[in-house]
Amino acid sequence: MGDLAKIFKAYDIRGVVPDELDAETAEAVGAAFVRVTGATAVVTAHDMRASSGPLAEAFARGATSQGADVVEAGLGSTDMLYYASGTLDIPGAMFTASHNPAKYNGLKLCRSGARPIGRDSGLADIRELVERGVPAYDGPAGGVSERDLLKGYADHLKTLVDLSGIRPLKVVVDAGNGMGGHTVPTVFEGLPIDLVPLYFELDGTFPNHEANPIEPANLRDLQAKVRETGADIGLAFDGDADRCFVVDERGEIVAPSTITALVAVRELAKHPGAPIVHNLITSKAVPEIVAEHGGAPVRTRVGHSFIKQTMAESGAVFGGEHSAHFYFRDFWFADSGMLAALHVLAALGGQGEPLSELLAEYSRYVPSGEINSEVADQAAAADQVRAAFEGRPGVTVDELDGLTVGTDDWWFNLRPSNTEPLLRLNAEAADEKTMAGIRDEVLAIVRGK
Repeated sequence: MGDLAKIFKAYDIRGVVPDELDAETAEAVGAAFVRVTGATAVVTAHDMRASSGPLAEAFARGATSQGADVVEAGLGSTDMLYYASGTLDIPGAMFTASHNPAKYNGLKLCRSGARPIGRDSGLADIRELVERGVPAYDGPAGGVSERDLLKGYADHLKTLVDLSGIRPLKVVVDAGNGMGGHTVPTVFEGLPIDLVPLYFELDGTFPNHEANPIEPANLRDLQAKVRETGADIGLAFDGDADRCFVVDERGEIVAPSTITALVAVRELAKHPGAPIVHNLITSKAVPEIVAEHGGAPVRTRVGHSFIKQTMAESGAVFGGEHSAHFYFRDFWFADSGMLAALHVLAALGGQGEPLSELLAEYSRYVPSGEINSEVADQAAAADQVRAAFEGRPGVTVDELDGLTVGTDDWWFNLRPSNTEPLLRLNAEAADEKTMAGIRDEVLAIVRGK
């Protein structure tokens, strides 16, 4: 059995294979998953890592031992698994470690209709059952069937975004040897797109670069290829292709907050006055633009379980995170990088301007990006920062998620990592000089310099 204390996280199960996560653990999780959800059938999918298929098979053994049938979708992206859970209306399990290095693997679990399972919504119960030992089931074992869901997934996405009238576009896609290489050709089929593929070969050793596009170094090849080919846009997906990053025609990286604002405006055109969810480290431009277009901005904590819960409670049509997770009411409130990409392609192809000009109105402030600092005492460091800023004229402070401090001209958020001794800083201001000043002042306090 693997190291349960290490691998059960806030939203998923993840660890080094086979030292922390092995087939025995996956089988026990499969059995516990069926017990906790009461499922009579579950669907699985997996990414391209060498360990993913065997772990999915072990999970299926556990699930069928508890009487549930297992539908194996095989290779797929995480949002394809959400599509499977949503359209089949059964719980699902995705085997992936997303953007993590090759030695890792993991499971993302959901209830029927792609409803999230996290620590407070079933994951802790699954862990407890695995630790105690899952009781034997006294009925007949379930069966296993295979089902190809890729075409259905692609067709479904294209019912949610109207791409019928777009102009021809040259699109570079960097799949990072991840699942985008599997899904993009089918999703783009039939569209007026000249596709320039980068690293579409499925390879869980990630021979070209990590499949983690939030790190700018992993976007360099995409930026260069966009410039070299004169492409209209570049798209980069992470390992399980549930996140999408965008590069404009100049090869410049587009902030995920800018994409959030663009998609929000498009969704508000279809659903006037609707709520739009954004996490508290999304650019201040997002709630401003949502309000200007008649929508109701709703602020939430960082993390997909908070976004999904808030979307469900508020009836929001769309939600966006700074990390390039984009959530859609019409996609079972789940996140889909591919669906966000299709929205950007529809917006770009529906008019004649280059992407940088189209997006100019959605980018208003200068962000610092996320900056991590290793600290011995997260709470003490945050308290020092609070004491330094609290009481200054015009400064507001809140603690919805970590420490958020701001004025009309700037803001920053300082929040602890759940898994490492880190404080994460995000700052934003109306200009580069102001942002740099705030950023450097906070970092000097946090790092004791």
